Amino acid sequence: MAGGKRILITGAGSGFGRDAALRLAERGHHVIAAAENRPQMTGLIEEADRRGIGLQVENLDVTDALHRSQAHAWDVDVLFNNAAVGEMGPLAEIPLELVRRVFEVNVFGHLALAQGFARQMVERGNGRIVWLSSIAGLTTNPYLGPYCASKYAIESIAQAMHDELKPLGVQVCTINPGPYRTGFNDRMGDALRVWFDREKSISAEHFTTDLGVEVRLADDYGEMTGESQKDPEEIVELFVKVAEGESGLFRNFLPADRIEEVKRQQAAIWDLRQ
Repeated sequence: MAGGKRILITGAGSGFGRDAALRLAERGHHVIAAAENRPQMTGLIEEADRRGIGLQVENLDVTDALHRSQAHAWDVDVLFNNAAVGEMGPLAEIPLELVRRVFEVNVFGHLALAQGFARQMVERGNGRIVWLSSIAGLTTNPYLGPYCASKYAIESIAQAMHDELKPLGVQVCTINPGPYRTGFNDRMGDALRVWFDREKSISAEHFTTDLGVEVRLADDYGEMTGESQKDPEEIVELFVKVAEGESGLFRNFLPADRIEEVKRQQAAIWDLRQ
């Protein structure tokens, strides 16, 4: 693509970020694919070589101040705050260090990264910051509270940044995926095994999802989400549209067939009883 953009994607070692980085590079953009560990970096380099495309692969832990400082030297047109971690389980029981880790990665690390790039973008009068939010930032499900809370925070941050930076020439938007087959949802379920003790739990007998499927140490999490998870290809294409400025929306939500359901769930909160 003539006049390709410089695009940084955090969390590009797997899932949406990995596929979007490769797709955007194939389209002629200068993509900086940031991954947290060496095996992910090696996989990206090998796949880019196999496809014959140029891809700048970097090590970036968004919670590391030195890493963020180094990243701010890359001078990008588009920042995708895409990296994420998730934890699930009863909020009355989950260890707080796990909740803090979710917020450090999903919220604080990315906000610090965005602040540095926002200053650069304002100084030159253009740029785009894209926050990878979720359906979980719009509706809350029992036992997904830690993850939902981090995505609700992202929604507020992104909307405030949108309003504050738009007059200065910088665009801010969100991408809000529903359940897609990236492995993320399954890993979040698997992580429950590390700490959840069914014998000691105060809520084990009621540990159900909004679909009424009992989660037995996360063994059934795949059953809960498996068949309903969609092909991530349409989210990868949405990354491309947002990066290239083809979507003028602040909130970019997929799958489209879940939008009305989300709106009904949001409206129902006004009548929720104690």
